Amino acid sequence: MSAATSAAAFFAPGESREAGGAVAGQAGLELAALEEREFEDGEFKLRPLESVRGRTAIVYQSLAGSPDVPASQRLVRLLFLVANLRDNGAKHRVAVVPYLAYARKDRRTQLRDPVYTRYVAELVEAAGTQRLVTLDVHNTAALDNAYRIPVDHLSALPMLADHFARRFAEADVAVASPDVGGVKRAQLFREMLERKLGRDIDLAFVEKRRAGGEVSGGTVVGLHRRGTSVIVLDDLCATGGTLIRAAEACLAAGAAAVHAAVVHVPWRPGVEKVLAAEAIASFTVTDSVGLPWAAGNGGKLECVPVAPLIGAAVARMLDGRPLAPLLERWPVAGDE
Repeated sequence: MSAATSAAAFFAPGESREAGGAVAGQAGLELAALEEREFEDGEFKLRPLESVRGRTAIVYQSLAGSPDVPASQRLVRLLFLVANLRDNGAKHRVAVVPYLAYARKDRRTQLRDPVYTRYVAELVEAAGTQRLVTLDVHNTAALDNAYRIPVDHLSALPMLADHFARRFAEADVAVASPDVGGVKRAQLFREMLERKLGRDIDLAFVEKRRAGGEVSGGTVVGLHRRGTSVIVLDDLCATGGTLIRAAEACLAAGAAAVHAAVVHVPWRPGVEKVLAAEAIASFTVTDSVGLPWAAGNGGKLECVPVAPLIGAAVARMLDGRPLAPLLERWPVAGDE
């Protein structure tokens, strides 16, 4: 353990404690003690049980809502804990938020629309956060424009590329985005997968239109070879409808099988809908929202844990090493 690591205190509220503990362990840290009290009227108290004066204080909190702790309450608990650490003399205050809620509403598309990405940024900064670490946000450019503090955007794409490279080492495979907006993400993933496999891979996307809450379209562009297994990649699965529609379109265009891959799955009913869809042969997710994914499902559901990635990022951050290698490939040697 380096001197910088030993001087850090890593906190995680109860709703994120299991996932936070895994990340802390990967970073060579232990979870710091935290008093948590819940009151009958819905209020709460979070108090660090060790001194943070002059130290780097890290707060791990996923903002994916759950029936017991909705996203809004998770956000408030993060803000209050960071502010408390500021008041108690923490020299550096870092928020590690693998799933950043409200990030999809990053611009005005209708008259008097809110811009929640900017509102959350203002709250996070006002609480005293000096650095934000997050994972595969919906729009990195919008996030960069919203925050005035340093923001580290991690990505699970290298881990997913490593996962699928081992799975399709000998099989013909293509990558597809379920809509035009995700083409850049799919292109980056395709390039990572090509480097792993040492061969060219087709890139496709599914044409989709949304108007008045209704989604239409379904033409697949770029899928040139029939009989290919297709990986449909997206950053988030809410209801599952987009993934299922894309999978059905790819099969109609001649794909042999469709495998869905998503970084964030904040709403379990959406996962269950995808798993029940006959058009999707397998569904690969990460545990960025901190939900425990049950084994089974006929082997259809696979989970890639993000604790090694985020833990490596925290360790590098504390040691002053670059995070760039984590964005390019996985695994990464510790001395890079």
